[in-house]
Amino acid sequence: MNNLSSPITSPKELQEDRNLDITLRPRSFEEYAGQEKIKDNLKILIEAAKKRGEAVEHLLLYGSSGLGKTSLAHIIAKEIGANLKVTSGPAIEKTGDLASILTSLQDGDILFVDECHRLNKNIEEILYPAMEDYKLDIIIGKGPSAKILRLDLPRFALIGATTRIGLLSSPLRSRFGATYRLNFYEQKDIEKIISRSARILNVSIDPAGLKIIAQTSRATPRVANRLLKRVRDFCQVKGDGIIDQGTTQQALKMLEIDELGLEPTDRRLLKVMIEKFNGGPVGLQALSAATDEETETIEEIYEPFLLQLGFLARTPRGRVATKLAYEHLGIKYNREEQDRLL
Repeated sequence: MNNLSSPITSPKELQEDRNLDITLRPRSFEEYAGQEKIKDNLKILIEAAKKRGEAVEHLLLYGSSGLGKTSLAHIIAKEIGANLKVTSGPAIEKTGDLASILTSLQDGDILFVDECHRLNKNIEEILYPAMEDYKLDIIIGKGPSAKILRLDLPRFALIGATTRIGLLSSPLRSRFGATYRLNFYEQKDIEKIISRSARILNVSIDPAGLKIIAQTSRATPRVANRLLKRVRDFCQVKGDGIIDQGTTQQALKMLEIDELGLEPTDRRLLKVMIEKFNGGPVGLQALSAATDEETETIEEIYEPFLLQLGFLARTPRGRVATKLAYEHLGIKYNREEQDRLL
């Protein structure tokens, strides 16, 4: 992959993003910038569990990709002093896979399941008694002679992470003791994240360069860190190794990222809506076919930020490009027509 490739997550980069440089991951609540209310609630929950000598409750973290759900899981485990076992929904294909994971846990351990909305129904049904009663039901045999063997499990805590909470079944969702939504980050918090990452990477960055990277990072820590790395590469090759305003702007221009953090695919999605569908409304399947992007990629990667910016609106009839999107792209906006569509 080109070192100056886009910092936005694509389907082919999902595994790479899960393995984002561990040295940049915050190791404590103090190092974890942003999400203050969630951190305050988690601190109380953890401290109460410690005083009672119990495992923490099952927790569900949800929000857009790259907002720090995995980092929070690692921090929670460290604060408790518990072992953390990490897996993901797609990795648990058979009931035997889950049984093997659950029986390998010890008292107080934490099981982190990323993309838990992708667990299949059979796996979920095994999780219900495991989460509620710490029991594992194993079916031996088939047909009328089948028997259920119930095994005791250690008192573990399950932390689930998902980008699409609506796809979780109601029975599974109700078994989590607390649910927290991670929001997009404020500018000041993104700047703190970039400053910390720059120190760890031993990169010199001035306030102007830092501010520009923060403004174009889509309010997402993962994107901020990846942008920092790409700008660092550019500065080391084309400049003197110092990230300043000029070199940052040149690097972003090469990456085709504008002042709001929109990349070519974002702009292409909006242009297709405007030029081929008169601004919308347009269904997700039609938009996917017209842009040659998968529906999941549009929904999980690009759409959340466009909605956050107010460039996109969801209506009962489909997606609609807003006046702000027209203005950003420099396209004339027909107020009467678009107000009718919205």
